[in-house]
Amino acid sequence: MKIRSFLLIILFAAESMLLNGQTATGKVIINADLGKDQISRHIYGHFSEHLGRCIYGGYWVGEDSEIVNTNGIRNDVVSALKATNIPSLRWPGGCFADDYHWLDGVGPRDQRPTMINTHWGGVTEDNSFGTHEFLDLCEQLGAEPIICGNVGSGSVEEMSKWVEYINFDGVSPMADMRRVNGRDQAWNVKY
Repeated sequence: MKIRSFLLIILFAAESMLLNGQTATGKVIINADLGKDQISRHIYGHFSEHLGRCIYGGYWVGEDSEIVNTNGIRNDVVSALKATNIPSLRWPGGCFADDYHWLDGVGPRDQRPTMINTHWGGVTEDNSFGTHEFLDLCEQLGAEPIICGNVGSGSVEEMSKWVEYINFDGVSPMADMRRVNGRDQAWNVKY
């Protein structure tokens, strides 16, 4: 905080001198090696939006695609993203999260309800990319998952159940549903 205040004073003084027609020379030394604070790696995180072909046709092609994939996720995209060392990936991202109901994106894909993506062109989403697929993508990337709650049309109860579904290892309705849907172990998502 002291350094920030000091830099703001210097910038203000320099600006004042320039506005008054004066010129100034100065020197600022930054000793980055003396810093004690660390910038969170998550500042370099990414987010995934249901926009255009980011997800469908982007990294999600489904297991039956002719494009080489692992569990429906394109291997070439995973390799490219891994090369950038993505620390975290946020989903379902942006405005889309305000209409996304996570229960529509779990269970057998052929039984998931479709929805209209009113935020991005009125396209029909088939929900074939859901919770398990996103968390599998994060595992393939070695990225920390960040789940976005539906604060537009969802409820606190809905979000609470989603957290239980992805993180609870004991016996509960949501953890039991996760097991039925093919994942015994909780993902332990932090964010």
